[in-house]
Amino acid sequence: MLRVNWNYIKGLGLIALVSFVFVFSSFRNNVRKIAEIKVNFLGENNLFMTEASVNKLLIQNNEELPNMAKEILDLNDIESALKSNPMIKTAEVHLTVNGEVRADILQRKPIARVSTNASYYIDDEGAFMPLSTFHTARVPLVTGHVKKNKLSNVYIIADKIFNDQFLKTHVVEIYQNEDETFVLKTRAFDFEIWLGNLDKLDNKISNLKAFYQKAKKDDMLSKYSKVNLQFDNQVVCTKK
Repeated sequence: MLRVNWNYIKGLGLIALVSFVFVFSSFRNNVRKIAEIKVNFLGENNLFMTEASVNKLLIQNNEELPNMAKEILDLNDIESALKSNPMIKTAEVHLTVNGEVRADILQRKPIARVSTNASYYIDDEGAFMPLSTFHTARVPLVTGHVKKNKLSNVYIIADKIFNDQFLKTHVVEIYQNEDETFVLKTRAFDFEIWLGNLDKLDNKISNLKAFYQKAKKDDMLSKYSKVNLQFDNQVVCTKK
């Protein structure tokens, strides 16, 4: 007489039940609609894009994400769309179990604004960055002979100003001459700072700070029209 192995049958039944529940849950999860979009701007000075402008980038195939079925959602495409925006430095998109799309976005950071025949920013990595329709950054202007495909020297000066509190407080304009030497213009004082080329830049800035402290103490800052830093270890001033 054939003996029935009930434990074996129960095991097969349990496996079948678990498989059915898993497949059913997966099906329901895939057809579940996207419930909400949450945009999280990382870092500081997130002024160059708005949540509404990000939501426009999140429209796939002319269909808005809310109420879209999860099974047709492509997170890689969404990330690529966000990263292609010139105001966005990095973007990561996640989908939560409850159907919420979360986009973590880090905006680019401008450190100078070129104002010649064309107007655009230079960002903190030295790259071209277009102007924003939502906000104008308070950064030094760059004028003179500037080419969009040759920003490396301007970036070095702009980065130095951005990361130095003294320069950031006082310098409002960077002028590049045709020979790629530089003149700086200040916020409060009526004199130009002739920086020259980038040789010994840190030493020139140290000389400028020493001159500033001495001239301020002697109440002479308003007496000069030109401060020349192009000579080694000295500051040559021209009086008005």
